[in-house]
Amino acid sequence: DVQEVVARFEREGRATAQLRSIHAARVIDVDTLPNGPPYIVMEFLDGLDLEAELKTVGAVPVEEAVDIVLQVAAAMAEAHAHGIVHRDLKPSNLFVCRVGDRRLVKVLDFGISKIEGDPRITASDQYFGTPCYAAPEQLRAASAADARSDVWSLGVILFELLTGRTPFEGNATAVIV
Repeated sequence: DVQEVVARFEREGRATAQLRSIHAARVIDVDTLPNGPPYIVMEFLDGLDLEAELKTVGAVPVEEAVDIVLQVAAAMAEAHAHGIVHRDLKPSNLFVCRVGDRRLVKVLDFGISKIEGDPRITASDQYFGTPCYAAPEQLRAASAADARSDVWSLGVILFELLTGRTPFEGNATAVIV
């Protein structure tokens, strides 16, 4: 449904625009062009996503893994304080930039986020997210996801950073079981 896609797109922009953490990709503008298509203007990021980096380097040292997770946790703490649940934290939605000699991690793609107090767009039995990173309750129904679901995903990311693989693999059915 085109209206649902547009509604999600606008929600992502407006939700992300609330976030001020250096660890969330900054949204500069959310609007609609005169001929109808919506758009989001975000800060320019120079670097690569964490998934691409992991494919190149594999597991990372403990100190580096902890640093990455703490940066993501800072962004998610602010998002959760605003009632925003990401619902799709995974390495490809974490962007790694360099600021001098410091690694800066930014959370991207709040496109399937759940915002407390907003009218529901997600049906209670609908599934969103990436199976090997999603919490069990989220795999059963996206509407059941809350801040704890993002914490679960962050734990899976930490596991992957330390071992080079996710703790659960397979399709959604295999992961749920």
